[in-house]
Amino acid sequence: MANSPLTEAQRTNLVKNASLIVAPGKGILAADESNTSVPKKFEKIHIENNEENRRLYRNMFFSASPELSKYIGGIIFFDETFYQKGDNGQLFRDFVKSIGIQVGIKVDKGVKPLEGGAPGETITSGLEDLDERCAKYSKEGAVFTKWRNVIHINVAQGKPSDKAIYENARILAEYAFICQKNNLVPIVEPEVLQDGDHDMHVCQEVTEKVLAAQYKALADHKVFLEGTLLKPNMVTPGQGCPKRATPQEIGIATAETLSRRVPPAVAGIVFLSGGQSEEQATVNLNEINKYKGARKPWPLTFSFGRALQESALMTWAGKPENVKNGQAIFLKRAIANHLAAEGKYTGSGADAGAAGQSLFEAGRVY
Repeated sequence: MANSPLTEAQRTNLVKNASLIVAPGKGILAADESNTSVPKKFEKIHIENNEENRRLYRNMFFSASPELSKYIGGIIFFDETFYQKGDNGQLFRDFVKSIGIQVGIKVDKGVKPLEGGAPGETITSGLEDLDERCAKYSKEGAVFTKWRNVIHINVAQGKPSDKAIYENARILAEYAFICQKNNLVPIVEPEVLQDGDHDMHVCQEVTEKVLAAQYKALADHKVFLEGTLLKPNMVTPGQGCPKRATPQEIGIATAETLSRRVPPAVAGIVFLSGGQSEEQATVNLNEINKYKGARKPWPLTFSFGRALQESALMTWAGKPENVKNGQAIFLKRAIANHLAAEGKYTGSGADAGAAGQSLFEAGRVY
């Protein structure tokens, strides 16, 4: 690659690891909820938010099955979880690696107000010591990273502003460059939020504009695209829009948006669920993969947190006797998304029970 700051060995390693994460039918478990976002989960099941309960919660998922790597190619850890041990006494990160799952780490430090943007717009923090932290995580076994930026839509308030789009794209590109220097595959996540009453066409227009700016910024920062993953939103109406969209419409709009704006060199696309119900996210992923009317040169798979964990969380409820049932439900969701990543899921979303419950939270903080 001309003018690349990376060596050939670094590029080869990044391509290899990115490919392992999004191997056919595999996606990502986003288990990177921060200690400030976990309380909302635990309030639902009436357990205390402490380190041991967080460890037990993660242990349920990571130890669900020795065959988990058939469906999950990577797990994103939070810093605390990265250093915790499972019930078997082994570090979580070492255990999941031993069963063939790639280890990732959330490296952003959350959002803060964007100066000079529209009211309520944000920028993501954490660049100041990112190089040092990435070097440490890489040495300790991580092979990929995650950084989330958010874009708000409110046409009346002028959101998103051009400043928000371009500043967030620049920061994500700087993050990606630093990660690749440290032999880590960056997940680039410019999330267009579902908050708002905008229709699907507005979401599509904004998502295309965001992605165009993002790939311009990545090119400007000499990021090696073959060693990156994109984590975008699906193209959906805002949560408050009265006109809903069918899974087929979402599949078409999302696939066409990506085909117009994402370079074919990108190693894979791993969708966020963005507050959709578990079943909704799976069905929509399936429709994106089924749609034949757009060119899709990348794996199109999942990087779900709530949409893989919520029903299992509610079943577990912090009780040891419920762990196996919680694991069974988690595996059911993992298998469903494994099938959807190949366009082979046969569920319709009807009568989905707990998996059909909306997981949307306005202004969600991770």
